[in-house]
Amino acid sequence: MTNCIIASTSTLHGSGPLEYLQEALTELYNDVDEILFIPYARPGGISHDEYTIGINNIFKKIGKRIIGIHMVEDPIEALKNAKGIYTGGGNTFLLVDQLYKNNVLEPLKEVIFSGTPYLGTSAGSNICGLTMQTTNDMPIVYPASFKTLGIIPFNINAHYLDPDPTSTHKGETRETRIKEFHNLNPQPVVGLREGSWLRIKHKNVTLEGNLSARIFEKNKSPYELKPGDSLSELN
Repeated sequence: MTNCIIASTSTLHGSGPLEYLQEALTELYNDVDEILFIPYARPGGISHDEYTIGINNIFKKIGKRIIGIHMVEDPIEALKNAKGIYTGGGNTFLLVDQLYKNNVLEPLKEVIFSGTPYLGTSAGSNICGLTMQTTNDMPIVYPASFKTLGIIPFNINAHYLDPDPTSTHKGETRETRIKEFHNLNPQPVVGLREGSWLRIKHKNVTLEGNLSARIFEKNKSPYELKPGDSLSELN
């Protein structure tokens, strides 16, 4: 019964926050007036309140009201009663740390699987995979576990970057890092480029946006899926 958008980023160059997703969000939250926002990832170290106010201003444009989960007395009950949920970007380690410390990771998973509309961007998308181990973020805190929601049976690498053939930088590429992950871990990894997202309806997972996604499976050569392709069999 899942009903989710898992997006690589909230903001594209040259457009406002969530602007490129506005049509998809209007459809996702069609019957929702109030959205429970999870600000735990705190991009740039901003406060929960600052983050929530900014997101509320964005969602006003499509007639939605935002309530921060940090503002409620009982976050688990708030999740159970939520008509829609959004987890924003920032630092994935901090996000996962706070989900565990507030005992809301499992309740969040339950309500998503029960059909509550869910949007994740960046860190909020990383947590939809089996683990958060393919994030690009610095480990600024040490969460109780790297295990995350498992809404999809693979991992996400948000903000996926292709190697730049003109660069003089000789360090590891994103593809190299994912190969290192696969030396020790079995699950596939989906490299989501900026402006791409996964649309999940029930058990169907499709790639949306204008760009292809880079797919990494252990002991296989990476390959591309194009917009409209299904990822439902990827596991």
